[in-house]
Amino acid sequence: MAKDTDGVDRADELDEVVLALLYLNSFVDHGITRAWKSLNWDSLDRLHARGLISEPRSKAKSVVLSEEGARRAAELCEKHFGGAA
Repeated sequence: MAKDTDGVDRADELDEVVLALLYLNSFVDHGITRAWKSLNWDSLDRLHARGLISEPRSKAKSVVLSEEGARRAAELCEKHFGGAA
């Protein structure tokens, strides 16, 4: 779990930022959005469980963002980074 120094669970907030970071390093490959998966593994697992990205624990060096994941990632990028991409 992602807890701050006061013991408050921040997993949802962390997952939002991880999804936004995936958007920042995403690219379109043959019509699908991919992103390099060098981010927090627990967050990647949770994003996969929510159907926002493909299985992160594969031999591929990138994950596929679902249509919903790519849309949500763009929204979160705007929210957390002011639309940096």
